Amino acid sequence: MTAGGKNPVGFQQSERARIHLLALFVSFSDDSFTFQTMIMPTIKWSLDSSHSKIQFKVKHLMITHVTGSIDEFSINASAEDEKFTHLQLAFTGKMKSLNTGNHQRDIHLKSVDFFDADHHPEIRFISSKVDSMDINGNFMLHGDLTIKDTTVNIPVKVEFGGLAKDPWGETKAGFTISASINRKDFGLHWNTMLESGGVLVSDEVKITGEIELVKDK
Repeated sequence: MTAGGKNPVGFQQSERARIHLLALFVSFSDDSFTFQTMIMPTIKWSLDSSHSKIQFKVKHLMITHVTGSIDEFSINASAEDEKFTHLQLAFTGKMKSLNTGNHQRDIHLKSVDFFDADHHPEIRFISSKVDSMDINGNFMLHGDLTIKDTTVNIPVKVEFGGLAKDPWGETKAGFTISASINRKDFGLHWNTMLESGGVLVSDEVKITGEIELVKDK
């Protein structure tokens, strides 16, 4: 005991014990947080195909757009909550279902000049991250798009339309998507030069979609 009435040895031991307990608490808290994050329930969603559509458009003769669609596709998604934070999504499109409303053009697009649908029957998109989410739930979804044998990471703008229950009690989520790619990045090089100096088909392909997902029960 010192003249000031303090026991320096006891004080040091008490301080060391306090620091040790604090370290244990922090460690336990970190472990608990990690553990809780790992076991956080995942909500799974699947495609409502009757209320969803994926379209693309390219410029023809550099003066107007030709629009097409992928009529057969699937989407499986999961998220930690109904705000779709940490969204994980997988899209698969069947290239035999490509449809521009013109039979001869569709045959050409499915040929080796473009998608080579006989040898590459599917295109795929696998999400990798979500960012730039705003107060309305809109966000950017980044992921790997694979066409033929080429995979490119692209950003997709996602507008969240909201949640609703249908008359049968199923929870639906609606989204409007848009993206833009350069077809040459995926080995789709075919084109024809025009007398005016332009080309028959633009390199830029604009992708749009209306997506309705249904919450798995």
